[in-house]
Amino acid sequence: MEYRIEHDSMGEVKVPADKLWGAQTERSHENFLIGVGIETMPREITKAFGYLKKAAAMANNELKPEKMTDAKLKAISAACDEVISGSLNDNFPLVVWQTGSGTQSNMNCNEVVANRANQIAGDKLCHPNDDINMSQSSNDTFPTAMHIAAVVELEDKLFPAIDLLVGTFKKLEAANEGIVKSGRTHLQDAVPISFSQEISGWRTSLERDKEMLISTLPYLKQLALGGTAVGTGLNAPKGFDTLVAKKLSELTGKDFVTAPNKFHALTSKDEITFAHGALKALAADLMKIANDVRWLASGPRCGIGEIHIPENEPGSSIMPGKVNPTQCEAMTMVAVQVMGNDAAVGMAASQGNFELNVFMPVIAYNFLQSVRLIAEVIVSFNNNCAVGITANKEKMHFNLYNSLMLVTALNPYIGYEKAAKTSHLAYEKNISLKEACTELGFMTAEEFDKVFHPEEMVK
Repeated sequence: MEYRIEHDSMGEVKVPADKLWGAQTERSHENFLIGVGIETMPREITKAFGYLKKAAAMANNELKPEKMTDAKLKAISAACDEVISGSLNDNFPLVVWQTGSGTQSNMNCNEVVANRANQIAGDKLCHPNDDINMSQSSNDTFPTAMHIAAVVELEDKLFPAIDLLVGTFKKLEAANEGIVKSGRTHLQDAVPISFSQEISGWRTSLERDKEMLISTLPYLKQLALGGTAVGTGLNAPKGFDTLVAKKLSELTGKDFVTAPNKFHALTSKDEITFAHGALKALAADLMKIANDVRWLASGPRCGIGEIHIPENEPGSSIMPGKVNPTQCEAMTMVAVQVMGNDAAVGMAASQGNFELNVFMPVIAYNFLQSVRLIAEVIVSFNNNCAVGITANKEKMHFNLYNSLMLVTALNPYIGYEKAAKTSHLAYEKNISLKEACTELGFMTAEEFDKVFHPEEMVK
């Protein structure tokens, strides 16, 4: 491999000749051999840095044109566009497990953008610190990149996935209108419910989770940029924070604003912790939905078997013909991962010491993994399972009329205690509720038939 010599404040460093990063990136690359090639800084953060550095250059060009010249801005903007597009991803090798402020990742971006801008300009116009990092600090850029990435991924990736599954559930509700089945509480038989009502519970859970996630966006859209090292804004020109937020809004199409208190913005990660809590709530609902689906589809002969789900692949290496609810299993595993991530995010957010939180890379990694996994598993579950759910009407009808909890319909006529005796006798003798009720003398067969209508119990 060929190398070139780069230098930083600590001296000279050999850097691969075909890479755009510089000395500080190389030092981190060599010093943190932890999860290399596996737990790389999320590309969502790299992309966010591309937006950030371009917006900062644009703001500096307006506020400090003598230092951020038009020529520099043009070259930097072109380089940042390549970072945003992902075409320079091979130049961002650093792992999550680095400095807790994300300084090396900030410098990785500064070096890549500076070197690429110089290539584009055909001249050594830009310096990583003096130009690309102008008016900034790692301490305000990394939390800003986290918030940018969080907002973009929630709005552009997760919300469309939720809407997709909500739409499927709406179609299933309409298709199964009027089908009545046995309800279940405590995993035991309960009073009737229509299948469309049961599906509506799944749908509304997702709609409510999205509403809660939307409620976190005003906080995530507040940016730390402009606070520089400790929140005072040292070395940033007056008005830089509001102007760069405006530029970021124009570049991303998201309505970002500057954080009103930069001391809070640098050291507290409460906004992203709050948002991840909403992700955990969504994960909990996905766990419930997936479990409902796989229980209802259990069988095919020895389970509940009230619904059919698509058969996507063989389920056993030894049992011929076995098919398993694999999409449900994938979704429940993702839910468990997100719940674990929530614990990590919460612990990391508690580690704000004085003017800075130094657990930001692990927060970013876990948050973005949660968003990515949930969005992708929802789409997978929708396309490979939910769209193919059909009701086993015969099994639903059989279970409904064999449920002893239909006795609840008799409460207004014979009272709770007599209804309970009816249910117990029916269970003990394995006879129908009608037979038990008449045998006990609580009602005649005609009286029973007049009031006993399971399908009307769901209205």
